Amino acid sequence: MLAEILTDFPQRFAENPNAFLLRGSSSPLPVGIEQAWAHKGRVVLKFAGVDSISAADELRGAELAVSVADRVALDRDQIYIHDLAGAQLIDASQPSEPVIGTVRDVIRQQDAADLLVVAGTDGVEHWIPFAKSYSPQWDSQRRRLTMNLPAGLLHVNEPSTPEEIRDRHSENANHPDE
Repeated sequence: MLAEILTDFPQRFAENPNAFLLRGSSSPLPVGIEQAWAHKGRVVLKFAGVDSISAADELRGAELAVSVADRVALDRDQIYIHDLAGAQLIDASQPSEPVIGTVRDVIRQQDAADLLVVAGTDGVEHWIPFAKSYSPQWDSQRRRLTMNLPAGLLHVNEPSTPEEIRDRHSENANHPDE
C-alpha cells in the first residue's frame, strides 16, 4: 500500500512492526508491518496477511496509527500535534485575560507553521500559527499550551474601517443562516 507520510519519524515504519488501521468510528484494526520503504515522498507498506491488491484495496482510506506506548520519545521542546486537541491555550503576553480558548484542531501545512484552530473564550474561532517564535510551552499534566502571541494577532481578520464593518453587517443580514 502507498501511504502519505504524516509523521516526523518515517523510520518508525521499519522499526516498529505493530500498528493500527483507523477507519471512521470502527474499532482500530491491529496490523503488522512486514516491510516499509520510501517512494517519491510517500511510504510503501506491506502488511502481514494482506497479500493481494484486492485485500489492500479494502483498506483504502484508513489511517495508520501507533499506540501511545509505541510513540517515539520527544525532546523537551517538542509536542505531538495529536496531544494539542482539547488543550487550553494561554497567551503569556496578556496578564489580565490570558486564556484564549481551547484548541479544537490543528491544520497541518507543508511550507509554513501549522495552524492551531482555537475556539476562543470570546466566541470567535482563531487560527494561530504554531510557531517556535511564539515560545510555546507545553504542560502535559494540565493540558495547557502557553505562548507569547504578538499584539493584534487575534484581531487580524476583524474589520478595521467603518466601511468594512458596514459591509460585514450587510453580508450577515443577507445570509442569516451563517
